[in-house]
Amino acid sequence: MGSKEPAKEKREKRLQEISLLRTIPYSDHQRWWSSETVAVVTGGNRGIGFEIARQLADHGLSAILTSRESSAGLEAANVLRELGLSVDFHQLDVLDSLSIKTFAEWIQQTYGGLDVLVNNAGVNYNMGSDNSVENAKNVVDTNYYGIKNVTEALIPLMRPSAVGARIVNVSSRLGRLNGKRNRLEDKDLREQLANLETLSEELIDRTVSTFLQQVEDGTYTSGGWPQVNTDYSVSKLAVNAYTRLLAKKLSDRPNGQKIYINCYCPGWVKTAMTGWAGNVSAGDGADTGVWLALLPDQAITGKFFAERREVNF
Repeated sequence: MGSKEPAKEKREKRLQEISLLRTIPYSDHQRWWSSETVAVVTGGNRGIGFEIARQLADHGLSAILTSRESSAGLEAANVLRELGLSVDFHQLDVLDSLSIKTFAEWIQQTYGGLDVLVNNAGVNYNMGSDNSVENAKNVVDTNYYGIKNVTEALIPLMRPSAVGARIVNVSSRLGRLNGKRNRLEDKDLREQLANLETLSEELIDRTVSTFLQQVEDGTYTSGGWPQVNTDYSVSKLAVNAYTRLLAKKLSDRPNGQKIYINCYCPGWVKTAMTGWAGNVSAGDGADTGVWLALLPDQAITGKFFAERREVNF
């Protein structure tokens, strides 16, 4: 117990520092955005997504929150509008290719494009120490393929900018490759996923496909996969790898058309996904995502953050 206290105290101190930083307004020279800047937040009807949309709109951007259920999304958008914020809503099911296509067309027709994309929509069916993989396919399809498909549909609509468009993927430390706990046991696979020279979309897809096949076969427990929240951890491992890979692919875009992409862990947040058992508020959990979206004049890309600090993948 004693060994855990310093880490807990360190985290609480860092969260206090961040809370103080959030009270300091951005200066005029830092504010590269305006009310014309469009930020899309998927899964924005509640929890972290709702807070990200609220904070971005509070900073003066035009936020578009999406939700699979129209009624929940409309209600969330109306709550924020009543606060005087510029918020719009459109239905989006990240599992449905037609829904993604319809949303992309609406963004193009209504706003002419977007400047910021926050991929927040995600699911996890395990609470605490539970480790069921009954819903593994849905978890992987939503958390990884959903992010990938939405991102690829919207990248062509990201508007040219002197400071670059921004993509932020909400991820998790549970998906780290080289964490001391809850990592892949296959050293060779870890090294292939960690090395940008060997990392590929095919490798990422093959990794998650192998996992899902082993779940179906009932052999995943001996496959060397993460031991805690296994399906969620594998999905976020894929998100982290995809973030690094896409950052590399986008890095050769010319000035004025740059797109910077990063991912972050919001912590164990008190939301419906955690059964309200987390130790971080939704506001604090949203903070690093908002901070990454608004970074002024810094070409940071392909990185993983937690509590406004870069951490290793």
